[in-house]
Amino acid sequence: MADLARWFRGHWQLIALTVAVFLLWSTPIVLPLKLLVVLFHELSHGLVAILTGGEILSLSVNIQQGGLAITRGGSRFLILTAGYLGSLGIGVALLLIALRTKADRMVLGGLGAIILVVLVLYVRDPVAMGICLATAAAMLAAARYLSQQACDLMLRLIGLSSMIYVPYDIFDDTLRRASLNSDARMLAEEFGGTTMMWGGLWLILSLVAIQWCLRRGLGRDSNLTIGPILRR
Repeated sequence: MADLARWFRGHWQLIALTVAVFLLWSTPIVLPLKLLVVLFHELSHGLVAILTGGEILSLSVNIQQGGLAITRGGSRFLILTAGYLGSLGIGVALLLIALRTKADRMVLGGLGAIILVVLVLYVRDPVAMGICLATAAAMLAAARYLSQQACDLMLRLIGLSSMIYVPYDIFDDTLRRASLNSDARMLAEEFGGTTMMWGGLWLILSLVAIQWCLRRGLGRDSNLTIGPILRR
């Protein structure tokens, strides 16, 4: 019991942040974070297309938390697999950076710059353009004007949101509603197996990745020192 109490004291901020995201999950407050994870999903499709010899034709995200990556060439199997697992990987990486490094401001600003480049090169839908522009502007402004602790908190929030959203989305899209035209269904149609088989495999892999991240990143104490919000 003493060890459990010590663990809660050492990580109460992350626990509170996770509870807050869950409680606000269906409200407009969390919507920007959900849209960002969807953007990560589509970017992961596109990045794997490029890495396997293909190209991105266009990327899109909408307010209903849908997205579309149109690619040409590359490994179709890896491209379809990359969406959920890639967006989770980005979230895990951001949380680990926040927990284990002091590069929060640089990473947040770099992420905003990458989204701007993606916007210019691949986004043509007006709604998606607005989402990408607002997201990039918020990240760049935060990196410029907010304190190290505030930028760290933002990365933690983004990482945790991805780690919550991705397993839920996999379950909802591929197991609970297997009839949807999801990545898993397309994979099943093109390479065999079933939608639920691929979805179940991705869900297991996502939970393993989350467990690894928490064991690797938390340490004895993950709490932030309370400090000023604005950069000095």
